[in-house]
Amino acid sequence: MTTANTSTIGEQLAASPALTAAIDTIVAEVQAKSAHITDAKGPDADKVESYDALMHRAAQVRGKGLLYPYIGSGAGNGALVELLDGSVKWDMITGIGVHFFGHSEPGMVRAAVEGGFANTLKHGNLVSNFDAFEFGEVLLAEAAKGSRLKHAFVSTGGALANENALKVCMQKHESAPRVLAFADCFMGRTITMAQIGDSPGNRQGIPLSTLVDYMPFYDHVAAERMGAKRYIDMSVWHLTQYLDRYPNQHSCFIFELVQGEGGFNTATRDYFKALMDVCRDRNVAIWDDEIQSWGRTTEMFAYDMLDLGDYVDVFCVGKMSQACATLYTDEYNPKPGLLSGTFTGESATFRAGTCVIERLRDGNYYGESGLIAQHHAEFRKQVRALADKHPDWFPPVKGAFGKPGAEDIVGGVGGMMRFTPFAGAKDKIIKVCKESFHEGVILFWCGHDPYHVRMLPPLGVMKLEDWPRVFECIERALAKAAA
Repeated sequence: MTTANTSTIGEQLAASPALTAAIDTIVAEVQAKSAHITDAKGPDADKVESYDALMHRAAQVRGKGLLYPYIGSGAGNGALVELLDGSVKWDMITGIGVHFFGHSEPGMVRAAVEGGFANTLKHGNLVSNFDAFEFGEVLLAEAAKGSRLKHAFVSTGGALANENALKVCMQKHESAPRVLAFADCFMGRTITMAQIGDSPGNRQGIPLSTLVDYMPFYDHVAAERMGAKRYIDMSVWHLTQYLDRYPNQHSCFIFELVQGEGGFNTATRDYFKALMDVCRDRNVAIWDDEIQSWGRTTEMFAYDMLDLGDYVDVFCVGKMSQACATLYTDEYNPKPGLLSGTFTGESATFRAGTCVIERLRDGNYYGESGLIAQHHAEFRKQVRALADKHPDWFPPVKGAFGKPGAEDIVGGVGGMMRFTPFAGAKDKIIKVCKESFHEGVILFWCGHDPYHVRMLPPLGVMKLEDWPRVFECIERALAKAAA
């Protein structure tokens, strides 16, 4: 029993010396064990058969085999992860960008364990501890430094955050049914988001009930050939054609300021600003989707990198933030009942997400000389050196109009890195990724003709001196793919 002058039982648990000591012991034990993981290595011979059996069981559960033979052991060390067959890999894709602080990182372990003592595993919109709101507060404090974003609604996944953003936009704009998006965008795997995402393979068998108009994404080669102003004027004309054809029918324009699945494509501030000016003039919501890019560009928010925050009406974040959220301005604060859901997440997720934001805020990650920029420069250096050593692996890459040499062999921004061997041929790029897995590096691909090898490395824990070791593995994989 408690009184007004005593702490709650929950507060007593949070301050308990016994629990604090137990958490210290857990973190120390994880650190001590994970310290033995020091380099990539192949599987243990005595574990191969049992690992194959686990892969078969996993395939039976899913109904099809796994893309990579990856089943984690539950341990790792920074950028290295251990699998249940005893092998160790450099994790350069981090769950498509989720694990910025790598594997078995003490601060993340501590935050998750502290959250694990909550009275329930899941929190929701009807019953919730304050962890979810604290996460939102810390996120909004950073978001508001360069934007008008004022409120945050947390959710359990990026696609759901996008669904909530679409509902907010449509309600504000009186049920306007059409959506503007960039070609090659990716929005998630729900029925609606799969329809908006520009990938036919992701919506096979799904009825097309969502009305989407696609704008071409910025083409650097075309802009250079035509001149930047003329190219932007043409893009604005393209946008106004949609708005004139369907007056007052567009609820929003979804901006990926750095495209993820589309190929880590970027554009200039002038290009985005010109389109956003049209949206503002024509009463179309500006929705900034940073689920893959958030935290990885040279500023925490890509809109800050491009000085576009004042334009943003609705914003989505996920992946490396651990918890996902839809942020919006006062003007877009929805009516009661529009946003809800049984689950919002877990205390462990919110504690870890808050920790991520605070560490990004307080660390030396951003700016022209920040750690993210330093890592990106080292990545480019390694690719250039590899291309100089093996020029036959890096023939000219065709651009959007089939012109050889139009695309650079290395690209991306910040912690979103890509390189393009074998002219971006899809079968070769996939082979490089799969051979790299066997050589000790986990990679993935992105883009559409050309395709690229994609990296989202754990820059929160990776060391600059790790890059040559990673590329030694990649070089062996490229040699196999070339053969």
